[in-house]
Amino acid sequence: MLKFKALKLNTFLEISKWEDKIFTADHYNFQDLAIEVFRAQYQGNPLYRQFVDSLGVQPLHVTRVEDIPFLPIQFFKARTVATTSFEPELIFESSGTTGDRVSRHFVKKLSLYRESLVRGFQIFYGRPERLCILALLPGYLERQHSSLVAMVAELIRLSGNSNSGFYLNDHEKLYQALVHNEIREQPVLLIGVTYALLAFAETYDLQLRHTTIMETGGMKGKREEITRQQVHGFLTERLGVAPIHSEYGMTELLSQAYSDGNGFFKCPPWMKILIREEDDPLVVQSVPTGEKPLSGLLNIIDLANLYSCAFIATDDVGKLHRNHTFEVLGRRDDSDIRGCSLLTAQ
Repeated sequence: MLKFKALKLNTFLEISKWEDKIFTADHYNFQDLAIEVFRAQYQGNPLYRQFVDSLGVQPLHVTRVEDIPFLPIQFFKARTVATTSFEPELIFESSGTTGDRVSRHFVKKLSLYRESLVRGFQIFYGRPERLCILALLPGYLERQHSSLVAMVAELIRLSGNSNSGFYLNDHEKLYQALVHNEIREQPVLLIGVTYALLAFAETYDLQLRHTTIMETGGMKGKREEITRQQVHGFLTERLGVAPIHSEYGMTELLSQAYSDGNGFFKCPPWMKILIREEDDPLVVQSVPTGEKPLSGLLNIIDLANLYSCAFIATDDVGKLHRNHTFEVLGRRDDSDIRGCSLLTAQ
């Protein structure tokens, strides 16, 4: 088993005490919780501490979430990102072509991941037990450490419905399951990778009335890239479902954001989106000052990342609106962040 060494935490910063507190986050106490988690991770995560020190940031002088240093997401490919010393119960890995380095997220406690997943899902969709959950995730199922597969597998387990399950490339079987549930007026959540949903919709023409479709985004090199509006429009036309929902998650996060239509995502209370300027990554904003949304690269606070790093600077380009919804517009071209060279060379 892997075991990571970290600096010994002072008693008053013992990270485990935050396992329950993070799920009490709301608009009023989020900043205080985030700053306390930041200080604990600074002390308990050698890699993050080295990164913060390289920027000349004094943790006790940080009083706003905008001033917290956000670790470039590329470090999950180059180094071990771990807070405290532990043997991981689970390892998430990103997809990658032959020869590429993949991101690895070492999960200390599977129970913490499950709690974040289920609490977040229930906020947006209610209890999984009321749903039949169907999954169309070819490609992902071939990987042993996919966080998306782990997420959907847990929801399928919790649904307890005999028709819930992964349908891989068996489109005819999926079609029969959808029709069966429509006849029974059983609420269905169909979760699919975008290119697989499009392939299914090209073959079958349905008018679904009791089904919610959630696309996870991306063509994964299987099809020509098209806009989200085009994807949603085609799925609506062919399957009769509107609006089309979306899920935003990644290997490096233990929480997910969801969109109930038009690509506007919402976070659970313990997750927050900020915007950083592309030309100056240390300039970070969390609230638009006017009616115009903030545009730039997405920084994410995920307090469920207690035992890795809760403060991630992603390569995703997006917009943040005054109502705290956000859009994901794509990936920036030069995704290898030069700031990583501060530590990866050591």
